[in-house]
Amino acid sequence: MSAELLRGWEPDPLESEGDLELVAVYQKLRTADPDGTRTGRLMRRTLDQLYDGQRTGRYSWAELHKTERTHFGTLFEINLRREFDDVIDEGEKLDYRIADVDVDCKFSQRMNGWMIPPEALGHLLVVGYVSDAKNEFALGVVRATLDHCRIKPNRDAKVQLNQAGREAVRWLQRPGDLPPNVLLDCDAETLAAIFSPKSGQKRVNELLRRVTGRRIGRNVIATVAQQDDFMKRVRANGGARTTLRPEGYVILGGDYEKHRVAARQLGVEAPEPGEVVSIRLVPATDEDPFVAEFGGQLWRLADEAEISPVEAPDVPFK
Repeated sequence: MSAELLRGWEPDPLESEGDLELVAVYQKLRTADPDGTRTGRLMRRTLDQLYDGQRTGRYSWAELHKTERTHFGTLFEINLRREFDDVIDEGEKLDYRIADVDVDCKFSQRMNGWMIPPEALGHLLVVGYVSDAKNEFALGVVRATLDHCRIKPNRDAKVQLNQAGREAVRWLQRPGDLPPNVLLDCDAETLAAIFSPKSGQKRVNELLRRVTGRRIGRNVIATVAQQDDFMKRVRANGGARTTLRPEGYVILGGDYEKHRVAARQLGVEAPEPGEVVSIRLVPATDEDPFVAEFGGQLWRLADEAEISPVEAPDVPFK
């Protein structure tokens, strides 16, 4: 393996085992996504792809049919290849080729549940897991040697990792931070209030009225609106930004740097591109700890029971 690929590899007992192919594959993936952001986003996209909330209104793993859950592994394999096409090529005998090494890809709905086919024995595996309910994912690399696998196969001659194999996984991310699905954190009363209106616009208004200070992704908005032009329901000129402004609400968009800066100034988590954060503001003073200035006036977050005395400011996009 090239010395360049091994540069920056952290000391690990693996090196004494001499598996330089594993080191090279690990380092390629680690360099491509050092903090797990790309992997987390593809996990979220894959979950949302299965939920298909814009057409079905679904937003949780529990709502999927068994066959759909099984299909996640195929989608994960395809989406991982697409996301990391800068380091992953089509495999010759297995799913991928990374750092000139054939690698198989396995996903499990539960940690350590990967099913390994006979043709992958002895080869490297990229193994993945995700839990929307726990808001986490994992991605690692392991070699499926015989001493890493349970001897007894299932009906398809597939085997699983044994305890030694599980301990041999070199984790790229565990646990990774999955982009949020705020609907899973809402109580039954809040969900009923959000989904009760017949109008998609009114449902989006209620979402942004009730779920504040949280990153809300495009798919959540699509799931609530259930319309093709779902992001229009957030904007001004008749959307939620217009409707909720008299109540003191400002909707910050992650596609705008000024909005992300304002979120940090106000002490809330900044939205990422494609996300929004709804907040309710009241006029502030110099003594308040977290403030932002809009239109020559200082503003702060309103307390939960505090009534906004004036209309929310117009937050510029540029």
